[in-house]
Amino acid sequence: MITETGNLNIEPYLRLGMFVGILLIMMLAEYLFPRREEQFRARRWPSNLLLVVLNTLAVRLILPGATVALALWVESRGIGLFHWVPMLGWLSFIAAVVVLDMLIYWQHRFSHTIPMLWQFHRLHHADTMIDVTTGSRFHPVEILFSTLVKLTAILLLGPSAWAVIIFEILLNGTAMFNHSNINLPFAVDRLLRKLLVTPDMHRVHHSIHAREYNQNFGFNLSVWDYWFDSYTAQPEDGHLQMKIGLPYFREAEESRLSNMVTQPFRTANEK
Repeated sequence: MITETGNLNIEPYLRLGMFVGILLIMMLAEYLFPRREEQFRARRWPSNLLLVVLNTLAVRLILPGATVALALWVESRGIGLFHWVPMLGWLSFIAAVVVLDMLIYWQHRFSHTIPMLWQFHRLHHADTMIDVTTGSRFHPVEILFSTLVKLTAILLLGPSAWAVIIFEILLNGTAMFNHSNINLPFAVDRLLRKLLVTPDMHRVHHSIHAREYNQNFGFNLSVWDYWFDSYTAQPEDGHLQMKIGLPYFREAEESRLSNMVTQPFRTANEK
């Protein structure tokens, strides 16, 4: 078992290295195999990526290393469901990752149905194009709320620290993958989406039509959308013609970081 100090020291560098690596790979794939003709990268990318920096600083300053630290604490004291139910180590590891993924599905779904949560989550949907940077475009308040949800789950479930670290890496990586503007062959997409959320599957969720952006909530495993009746296979307007974003907050200046951060506190079209 890795020591508490070892876990806390390696986690930030591991997550940062995986984030940067997957981001660069997806950017290259988008350039080589684009699905849609995307525009406004020079306007959107700096703010989307600066928002990642702001979110990372917010979590590190307010809740530094919280999820891994709590996982180590509950693990050392035998707290949580996975410590009370007899289960092989590898099986509890997989179960923890799967259950945490289902939790994020429901958090995402509730973010569309509870008005206060939607006020912050709609920043993610206000991006008028969708690519790998959209996968990290979340308001700092939503990121902090999501961290608190995960902390509650860790306290109740008692997953290992490594299960939490791997889950976080998978969540970030798959979010960048399924938001990316890459053109997967139809046969590959059809096969992958039986288990994982693909770019075509998730693009439906970023449609301007409410009936579509209130579907396909999964980030990693696709099974939750199938099981909980929130799956739409294809966008009504087609992937190449569909309009991305929301009916409001579409002005060019809404791509500025200052306006992105204040969006939840403004009504549509207010500056």
